[in-house]
Amino acid sequence: MTRFTVNGTPVQYELAADTPLLWALRDASNLTGTKYGCGVGLCGACTVHVDGVARRSCQVPIGEIEGTFVTTIEGLSPDRSHPLQRAFIDQQVPQCGYCQSGMLMAAAALLKAKPKPTRAEVRAEIDNLCRCGTYPRIEAAILAAAGVTEDGGQS
Repeated sequence: MTRFTVNGTPVQYELAADTPLLWALRDASNLTGTKYGCGVGLCGACTVHVDGVARRSCQVPIGEIEGTFVTTIEGLSPDRSHPLQRAFIDQQVPQCGYCQSGMLMAAAALLKAKPKPTRAEVRAEIDNLCRCGTYPRIEAAILAAAGVTEDGGQS
């Protein structure tokens, strides 16, 4: 049995310790906002926070995170009021939307670590894949949420 906290709620899973966190979240907790993309940790669709750090949940065995705090897209904001979620809407980021939850979680971790990132830092740190190619809008949304203008100044 593995115990940790998901979106503020203590959970325990009676799953094998090597079960990927992605499947515990989606199948056992019905938190389907975290998406399955590639299954090998490359695309980032499954990004969640483990103790505040962005992690690819398809690569995190639940047995390795006993006692931690996990935040999924559902826990980022219950009403889509998080500044990143609002900026993604304002910048019209989503096309198909499949990468969006992982992208938002990666961006939230970036802004926690670097509250006023430069465009170059956003490009270097956010390596999630977007099949629709909305990267310019993603970057603009992250910078807007951080209060950074397109030229790098503060808004």
